[in-house]
Amino acid sequence: MAERHRSALIGPVLVLATLVSSIISSFGAPLIPTVGREFHESLSTAQWSLTVALLVGAASSPVLGRLGDGPRRRVTLLGGLAVVTAGGAVAALAGGLGMLLVGRGLQGVGLGLAPLAMATARDELPQAKVAPMIALLSVSAGAGLGAGYPISGVLAGAWGLAGAYWFGTIVSGLALICVAAVVPPSAGRSDPDRLDRVGAVLLTPALVTTLVAVAKGTQWGWGSPTIIGLLAAGAVLFTVWVVQQLRTENPLVQLRLLRHPSVLAADACALVLGVAMYMMLSGVTEFVQSPRSGGFGFSASAVVAGLVLIPLSFFMLTSSRALPTLVSRTGIRAVLTLGCLISALGCGFFAVFHGALWQAFVMTGVLGVGLGTTFAAIPGVIAQAIPARETGSALGFYQVVRFTGFSLGSALAATVLAAHIGDNGQPTVGGYTLVLWISAGFCALAAALAWFLPARSTRLPPAERLAAEETRLVEQTDGDDLSA
Repeated sequence: MAERHRSALIGPVLVLATLVSSIISSFGAPLIPTVGREFHESLSTAQWSLTVALLVGAASSPVLGRLGDGPRRRVTLLGGLAVVTAGGAVAALAGGLGMLLVGRGLQGVGLGLAPLAMATARDELPQAKVAPMIALLSVSAGAGLGAGYPISGVLAGAWGLAGAYWFGTIVSGLALICVAAVVPPSAGRSDPDRLDRVGAVLLTPALVTTLVAVAKGTQWGWGSPTIIGLLAAGAVLFTVWVVQQLRTENPLVQLRLLRHPSVLAADACALVLGVAMYMMLSGVTEFVQSPRSGGFGFSASAVVAGLVLIPLSFFMLTSSRALPTLVSRTGIRAVLTLGCLISALGCGFFAVFHGALWQAFVMTGVLGVGLGTTFAAIPGVIAQAIPARETGSALGFYQVVRFTGFSLGSALAATVLAAHIGDNGQPTVGGYTLVLWISAGFCALAAALAWFLPARSTRLPPAERLAAEETRLVEQTDGDDLSA
């Protein structure tokens, strides 16, 4: 009887664990101005409170995925939640920006927990309940993200940053206790692949050096020896990492999958869209909180900045649900291209019309339609282009690419705003509009990549194809899971 009750609780507990990723996301873009004020730092420096979490998410996701691909899945899930909980406490107790960034980096590990929760559901639930539960997990990630923005703003407004981070600590700690009590040790019974420790060690400094160079290029000078050295080091490290991944027997990510033209183009599209998305997120949340005394902005609170992003989350969730109908009527290339162009339209709209707060809500709603459609469609493109046995590896690499795009977008937004500082020491309206126009340009570039996706990818034998129902599930899962 006790075992049956515990089995019935696995689903709700996994939903709670998935929500942790969304809560981590909510402590990003809306709180950047609050971080700057609390620690007396510029917005470009405070931006690292978002960038560092995304950076750790990009580096840790494939590691968690590999560690969790076997009998160690429960231990990996518990370890990830423990790190996130510790990170929340460190961030809440931080007396300076440096310690806050350490805590935020630890929290970034939570961005790789959703796939582990979904894999656990596949192993531990009856077959008839797997698809509905994975759909619920993906919906929870999207809904939690939308609710987390205003909630984090309310908490920060009432009790400061510490209150917001303590809330995250409590939630992740509760998830940790529930997973320990409910999820059985047998989750993931297959033998795990050997973890590529060398690949993990090489990937992290490659990302860090490149992102620091992008974020600090304006402040330190693009022609300075430091920036040139960082960019060169990043290029060398990435090259070494690629060579190492291609040669190792069990790589961290399967780069050889990029030999499929559709996979290469889809991942490139995801990278570009990720950059655009987080440039926009940073730009709009900081813009609406800018004081009206500067001649623009709305002097909004962090709560209002969070509310501005709710249309984005809502329409990303609903538009991804309409994907099967759209694809059946117009085809995948047309859906991807149109979604990218709609996203570009949203960025361009607010770059031109930003005199009233309602225009920010309209812009994020339009972006939600465009980004929700495209991010939901890309995993389906990848899944249809490769043998079913390679789906997990291909989508794991897609996660790395997407988080890398998010990190680059956050860092690039900080660079552009730092290059347009007014007499009051704050970014000018020209800096914000440039961020939006660059985002629109990236969306247009993604539209071009989407349109030139190979119309006829490699034809796979029926036995190697992913079933249509599984492909739709992949689209639903990854289209909604836009955490961070």
